[in-house]
Amino acid sequence: MIKRLKKQIEKGGYVYISLFILSITSCNQIKKETKEAPLNLGKKLQENYIAKIITCQIYLDSLSKSNSKQDLKKHYLSARRIFKQAEPMMAFIDAENYKFLNAPNILKIEEEDATNIKIMSPKSFQVLEESIYTEEPLDTTKIKETSKLIYHRLRLLEKNTRINYFKEHHILWLLRDAVLRVSQTGITGFDSPVLEQSLSEAQEVYTTLKEYLHILEGEFKDKELYNNWIAEFNATIKSLENKNFNSFDRYSFIKNHTHKQIELFNETILDWDAKFPFTLAIENNAPSLFSEQTFNPKYFSDNRNIGFSKDIVALGKNLFNDKKLSKEGTMSCATCHNKAKAFTDGLPKAKGQSRNSPTLTYASLQQSFFYDNRAGSLEGQIVSVVKNDSEFHTDLNTLKTAVAENPKYKQQFDSIFKGKITDYNIRNAIAEYIRTLNTFSSKFDKNINNIETTLTPKEINGFNVFMGKGKCATCHFAPVFNGTVPTLYKDTELELLGVPLKNDTINAIVDTDLGRFNVLKTKERKHFFKTPTIRNIDLTAPYMHNGIYTTLEEVVDFYNRGGGAGIGIDLELQTLPPTPLNLTDTEKEDLILFMKTLTDQTFITL
Repeated sequence: MIKRLKKQIEKGGYVYISLFILSITSCNQIKKETKEAPLNLGKKLQENYIAKIITCQIYLDSLSKSNSKQDLKKHYLSARRIFKQAEPMMAFIDAENYKFLNAPNILKIEEEDATNIKIMSPKSFQVLEESIYTEEPLDTTKIKETSKLIYHRLRLLEKNTRINYFKEHHILWLLRDAVLRVSQTGITGFDSPVLEQSLSEAQEVYTTLKEYLHILEGEFKDKELYNNWIAEFNATIKSLENKNFNSFDRYSFIKNHTHKQIELFNETILDWDAKFPFTLAIENNAPSLFSEQTFNPKYFSDNRNIGFSKDIVALGKNLFNDKKLSKEGTMSCATCHNKAKAFTDGLPKAKGQSRNSPTLTYASLQQSFFYDNRAGSLEGQIVSVVKNDSEFHTDLNTLKTAVAENPKYKQQFDSIFKGKITDYNIRNAIAEYIRTLNTFSSKFDKNINNIETTLTPKEINGFNVFMGKGKCATCHFAPVFNGTVPTLYKDTELELLGVPLKNDTINAIVDTDLGRFNVLKTKERKHFFKTPTIRNIDLTAPYMHNGIYTTLEEVVDFYNRGGGAGIGIDLELQTLPPTPLNLTDTEKEDLILFMKTLTDQTFITL
């Protein structure tokens, strides 16, 4: 097949024609074979996917042999286009290879523990994009090495991909993952930082999904549902045509297309009578992207947990507010996490602490905790609070004794935990209470879910700036707007922004807090901090890990300048793009107005 496709390219043919013919052929075959092999869809989808992988290899091979900038650009664009067509399948069946091939052009650091730290330079399509589309002299050696490495990685995928096992639930998950990926990262510029060709790349993704539906047509009992899918994908592809990256209406795209496709997904579950063996990060019947029913809380919690109940939440709330659990009887969790301030304390740095108190709203929808990611669960995070000399200043055994001596708590533990008052059960109860603070009840949520129509044009424009020109959503991923990366939600990112010690744009110096470096002493992690949620941000001033900024206007100005690099702080590994965003005064104003719409009604009306 590879020789035939290569000949077609050499003759000037467009490989996508071959892929389309392959899809139509598969579609015709499936109509004949459905009764004989109803679950052999994986083989047909694999043929489609492998054809794309092979075609991408051909363009990369040509790229690695090119010397002129014109040819490098031409072959890169062709390879990248086909890669995006292969993305839905690759990201679903081989997430690690997809992450490798689509990685940002920043140093990758993996810290399993102090004895297992890996530091790797990326070799990805984003590296190629930034290396080819540069105003600096071309580093052709780097470009060729990167293109060859990607080529060989794709060869491995070609040889080792086997998806004959696919059943209905695999296909449904794949479709929804691809749809959500486009809305959460695809249209934000997350993986096309230089060319900003995210909208045309999203079209390639939807073109592939449309091909998959052709292959799957025989699975639909309700032919009108199948036709609705095709019509919706056609409308989505059209909505992405000839759009300027900065002016594209992402709010309307998600509201009118992403959410429509989630509805069709849920209808298809019923039509196929599909059964899911388990639930991933997103609930299998999630009604929308922005809903209290969107996420599966168990995905983000410890397997030992007994499960959510009103009784355990009530117990956790009491423990959260109980000052008697601290050594001096003067501090509770609520001391630094006041619900009226969206569970922060309004101070630059918490009393006796070196960092700002982060909001606990939506805290459970992440994979690591504290600004330096040193805890892996809410239950684990509470251990540090208990032992900290400036907080509870006690230990787990003393905590357990304090709870056991309280008759009310003893009664609750008898009922919920069968009398087992262990330190873990205490921490679990508090954590389960915190896991209820994800209400998705803000003005923005209600509008994008068609519950009300109260957003102003300026607030909608602010969301579009956030998701587009402002590049905010490339680190603060919707719908939680934190740093936990969709669609797998396995990693919570750390970033180096260059936050200053003082609010100074003239003689700025970087804050002395070394962040993640203090955990495992990896020098490449100096000044790295977790990306927190911006939900309820209007209630959680002051901002940044050191509380240096008191207003959202100051925060937006910092990012608009290019972070630390824009105020004279030179940090080699800054992950925030160092160039100015060039936001207009109106765009900055609208951006702030949007962020204020993310305040949950639950916390406003306390």
